[in-house]
Amino acid sequence: MARPSEVQQQPNVGGPAKAGLVYPGFAVPFVLLVACFAAWGSAANLTDVLVGVFRHIFTMSNFQSALVQFAYYGAYFALAIPAALINRRFGYKTGVLTGLGLATVGGLLFIPASKLLAYGFFLVALFVLAAGLSILETSANPFVIAMGPEISATQRLNLAQAFNPVGANIGVLLGAVLILPNITSEAEKASMTAQQLERAQEQDLSLVLGPYVGIACALALIWLLIAFRKISTPDEHAHFGLEQSSGGALSRLWHNRHYRFGVVAQFANVGAQVCAWSFTIQYAQDVAGISTDNSGWFLQASLILFLVSRFVMTYLLGIIRPTRLLLAMAGLGVVLCLVAVFSPNMLGLLAVVGISLSLSLMFPTIYGVALQGLGPDTKFGAAGLVMAILGGALVTPVMGLVMDHADTNVGFLVPAICLAVVAAYALFDLRSSRHGGPLVTEGAAH
Repeated sequence: MARPSEVQQQPNVGGPAKAGLVYPGFAVPFVLLVACFAAWGSAANLTDVLVGVFRHIFTMSNFQSALVQFAYYGAYFALAIPAALINRRFGYKTGVLTGLGLATVGGLLFIPASKLLAYGFFLVALFVLAAGLSILETSANPFVIAMGPEISATQRLNLAQAFNPVGANIGVLLGAVLILPNITSEAEKASMTAQQLERAQEQDLSLVLGPYVGIACALALIWLLIAFRKISTPDEHAHFGLEQSSGGALSRLWHNRHYRFGVVAQFANVGAQVCAWSFTIQYAQDVAGISTDNSGWFLQASLILFLVSRFVMTYLLGIIRPTRLLLAMAGLGVVLCLVAVFSPNMLGLLAVVGISLSLSLMFPTIYGVALQGLGPDTKFGAAGLVMAILGGALVTPVMGLVMDHADTNVGFLVPAICLAVVAAYALFDLRSSRHGGPLVTEGAAH
């Protein structure tokens, strides 16, 4: 039952021909949520840069540096269910504000972490930041869907998700311009005394501090803009979808083959994405022989490709069945990963950059396909798909281990396997049938 404070008069959604992208009066709230997508994109992809940065600053193995991603994406896994409970009890707006507030605190924790010169404290700061972003993402994705007619839900979600790589490019640009060119090189360290090394480490860590404090300030500003604006999502979707069956939401979700496989596919997709982006810089340095100063630009190019491709894929999804396009892109991704493995040179590096083309449509497409027809279980279903981001936490260290025991290029067998799983999910959807329910069937509060 919706709370009176969050119910407003339902808009006219009489026919598909008249359906707009968002309901009347929701343009500004939609733009504010789009800003959230961009903000967490900046934080997530600045973290990709940190994998290589911490390897230099603290002199550690690939596996140890990959713990950055374990802390970041592990927080996504841990906080997704609490986020679903917040959304179910208090509504999407409260969930978004909770996530923004916690992420702001995480960004500010980089200030004491940079003073303590301890890798573990940076991991704590990253965990708190990502915990907030987990709640934010679990709330923002279905909130975007609930802001307009169901017929335009997929398009609306893909449009909002398209601004995630806008933020991602900003995050990597911050790393490429403010961090990578200015960290102390290994050649300089070789002639330093212990005291000089400590000062250099402190200076390098201060470079990491600036961008994260900037992101924290941006998140705080978005929090204020949303907190002081009345946003009441209509409840008109409540009558759509599957009837309540016996058993709890978790049981129904577990017995839904498309949803269950969708979570696995999302796990694999995020694992492949984080692996590819975390080790692009290292591939450029170790395999293609690119200098530290210039290596960050290949990750930047990868994310620009991702950004442009996301808008192209949003258009193509209007004329091609989503899982058919998903199958084609996943297959392309497997091929590019194998090129990176078997051509350890500049061609392989270009293939690593090209993986972003195949990744561009995967998250929102898997998200939408897996949530289709879930009815009243949508909020917990959305949480499960965010928990699947755990793939970034678990698969990345595996790739780091492979690279530690073999060559850097061999590690790209790991994302190849992940993308093969995504291709299998797309093929499964194309060859099976299911209930033809709507994408999302709940409004903001029940």
